[in-house]
Amino acid sequence: MQNKNNSNQQDYVTEDGKISSNDLTNIKVLKESEMNIKVPEIPSEIIKTLKSRKKHMCVKKDGTNSIPSCNEASVPGMVTQRSCVYGGARVVLMPITDAIHLVHGPLGCASCTWDIRGTRSSGCELYRNGFSTDLQERDIVFGGEKKLLETIIELNQIFEPAAIFVYATCVVGLIGDDLKRVCGEAGKITGSRVIPVQSEGFRSVNKSLGHQLACDALLEYLIGTEPPQNKGNVNRKEVKDHNSDHCLNILGEFNVAGDFWAIKPLLEKIGVSIQAVVTGDSTVEEIAQANLAQLNLVQCQKSSRYLADAMEELYNIPQIRVNFFGVEETSSSLMAIAKFFNDPQMIETVEKIIETETETVEESIAPYRQRLSGKKVAVYVGGNKAWSLIRAFEELGMEVLLTGTQNGLPEDYQRIKETVRDGTLVVDDANAMELARLLGKYKPDLLVSGAKEKYLSLKMRIAFCDFNHDRISAFAGFKGFLNFAREVDRAVSSPVWNHSPQIKPPAKPDILTAKSIGKKPRKEVTEIVQGS
Repeated sequence: MQNKNNSNQQDYVTEDGKISSNDLTNIKVLKESEMNIKVPEIPSEIIKTLKSRKKHMCVKKDGTNSIPSCNEASVPGMVTQRSCVYGGARVVLMPITDAIHLVHGPLGCASCTWDIRGTRSSGCELYRNGFSTDLQERDIVFGGEKKLLETIIELNQIFEPAAIFVYATCVVGLIGDDLKRVCGEAGKITGSRVIPVQSEGFRSVNKSLGHQLACDALLEYLIGTEPPQNKGNVNRKEVKDHNSDHCLNILGEFNVAGDFWAIKPLLEKIGVSIQAVVTGDSTVEEIAQANLAQLNLVQCQKSSRYLADAMEELYNIPQIRVNFFGVEETSSSLMAIAKFFNDPQMIETVEKIIETETETVEESIAPYRQRLSGKKVAVYVGGNKAWSLIRAFEELGMEVLLTGTQNGLPEDYQRIKETVRDGTLVVDDANAMELARLLGKYKPDLLVSGAKEKYLSLKMRIAFCDFNHDRISAFAGFKGFLNFAREVDRAVSSPVWNHSPQIKPPAKPDILTAKSIGKKPRKEVTEIVQGS
């Protein structure tokens, strides 16, 4: 029997074009089964193999540790969804728009994070091209240094980039290619900045080391350096064009879906100028002069806190941790900047902006809040967003009953602990099966996560909102919060859920509230880990 698919229906015919009565019965059974797609129950024997995962889940309660074990090697066989060290370095550096990002390794590694982060550029688009040395078996045996040098020279001749970042992959670490020596030689030949990034993927269980290695590359080879002397055509941005008293950098802002463009007008309105963004919508020379700013704002603290600490030590640039997601957090961040500069006029301007924008947002989100109030949310995202989104959901009247991350560090979970309510389940490095079980157990109305979890959520009839790299709407700042409210409402209030055969009404009394979870935390978590 053949199965011919089209966009609207399925037809089942025999090879001679006829349908027998037995086949019609089978077709009916098949179509009925397709209408009742179920997420298979996780076999109890598999859950039993995950007992060692118990310490990676906890429920926030006063007077307890409330921080799960994290930053450890994943349990063998659990099929972790973590990225590698190389991936961590790529996500930090790749948004630099006028640079070439060359992956020294097998071709497959070049696909990791290539053009999937959704980071936007207002100028050069060179960063969106993928480049690889495409190491083959012969290179593995005899070494890839010659091939790397020839590739860098050729790329420089064709594109004349402002810089070439060269990323080491696992293979390069294993065969021992001397990345620094080759990049140094290539820099002398080409006259360009050729920057090695020692990001071999196997160097850590957590991609956070990749963030740190990327920051090390910026500190050692770019920030505070002069352009190469034979690069006379470099259009270097003069810092004197800025207000020298109120000049700052934004670290850990990658301009995903244009988030930076939602923040920039607010900062300009209160009278500060931006020297460099590290690294969203940035250029090589802007970052090279980042040492001239008076203040560092740290947006994604997971990826860029290390860089902020180093710049504070090397260049005596103080830092403020900010969060531009949600009205309350955006307002607090703007006021913190104004108070840092201790400028009465700036403080007055910020107060007026907060008053005006808050009134506008409150009026605009009223219909969304009416529909979303009381809905439950599960958040499973990067370390920073696992806590920075909590207040934004509370402003919509929603309750976060579960939050977690794949690559969280102890300080990330400390911030989560400080932000979430008692009774919230906190999860570290959950695999797909655990996450499915948790969603089935706690029955949230919405899952906020990345592309990997999207179809798991939808198959379980749980609304989904992408807050990772594939989204197309900016969520930062006051106007971004309106986009955020609209996206969440579209997902949760979609009429498709009324036609889903197994969807349960939101008011179903067996939906667990955070309060009720708090009453039986240990039993719930134990049951999830050990199986029932």
